[in-house]
Amino acid sequence: MHVFSSQHKVGILGGGQLGKMLLYNTRKFDIHTCVLDPNPEAPSKIACNAFFVGDLMDYDTVFEFGKNVDTLTIEIENVNVDALSALEKEGVKVYPSAETLATIQNKAKQKLFYVDHQLPTAEFTRYAYIEELKRAVEHKVQALPFVWKSAQFGYDGKGVKIVRKSSDLDELPNVECIAEALVPFKKELAVTVARTPNGEVGVYPVVEMEFHPEANQVEYVLCPARIPENLAKKAELVALKTAAAFHHVGLLAVELFLTENDDILINEVAPRPHNSGHQTIEASYTSQFEQHIRAILNLPLGETKNKVSGVMVNLVGEEGHQGEVVYKNIEEILKLDGVTPHIYGKKETRPFRKMGHVTIVHPEINQARAIAQQVKETIKVISK
Repeated sequence: MHVFSSQHKVGILGGGQLGKMLLYNTRKFDIHTCVLDPNPEAPSKIACNAFFVGDLMDYDTVFEFGKNVDTLTIEIENVNVDALSALEKEGVKVYPSAETLATIQNKAKQKLFYVDHQLPTAEFTRYAYIEELKRAVEHKVQALPFVWKSAQFGYDGKGVKIVRKSSDLDELPNVECIAEALVPFKKELAVTVARTPNGEVGVYPVVEMEFHPEANQVEYVLCPARIPENLAKKAELVALKTAAAFHHVGLLAVELFLTENDDILINEVAPRPHNSGHQTIEASYTSQFEQHIRAILNLPLGETKNKVSGVMVNLVGEEGHQGEVVYKNIEEILKLDGVTPHIYGKKETRPFRKMGHVTIVHPEINQARAIAQQVKETIKVISK
């Protein structure tokens, strides 16, 4: 398949920051790209060959867009899977597949998939709507505390809540959901696996994630994770088995819990480049974004090892600020060795909106983490 400087078109559903970073690599390889996004000023607009505005959940919009490309991929899960299924029948190469995406889009289906494939995950119960869950709590069928998760459309901490008392349920939406056992864990980890249609597999080193306590967003990603080698191998094996069970093509980011008993449990997965892999741009031989392009085009996969230890810091909008964005003190972090900011191109900030990230590379992971703390305390994403 000829894809370099050719007529082969790669379509991307979603034009946010992940799409923009994918496009760094398609431009490097001179691969023709088309992007569909509902936002006429989406970050990806500046870097693709053709940009289209449209609803990613609308069947006709997605189908018409997909008919005009050869390979179709995503940078966001919330897309119309029925249109993807129809495009597959038309001969378009769709990665991840419509079947895989339909399972991952719904957290209840995703959890049942792990059970069916004997993959380790926290215990859970599926509920069709909130009243059913309330009755289960009232009759002590559902024990407290637990983690409530909306079955669909949750992201970046939205659609997730720890329920400690029955009144916590009153503010939750009346949607399909799961109640998941509250896992006592030592660390939250992630492993990114790349797979090609030919079955070639690559796995990135295990990363450690630190979350913001209020927003439930990833605040820091550390690579390599500060865990013993035997546990890192255990986490990699779970991630590889998960990707194989999905017959996944492209990148699969597998988020994991390392429990107090040193068990590895799957939290959830993302079938695309992911926040837990941003440090690969500077710290790895092959970035996650280049690897995803290689994988979906059935090209040889790149080296997944680290060149150097790396830490990623998310740049999110400060609380109390909404409007035209200002990156306060960004010049100060540019003075630090090994520090690279990535600004996503979103013109408007709001509290906890992802506006960019900063990568810190250093031979020693703990030193990189210390510099990351300095970066976090220095740069502020505010409004004018």
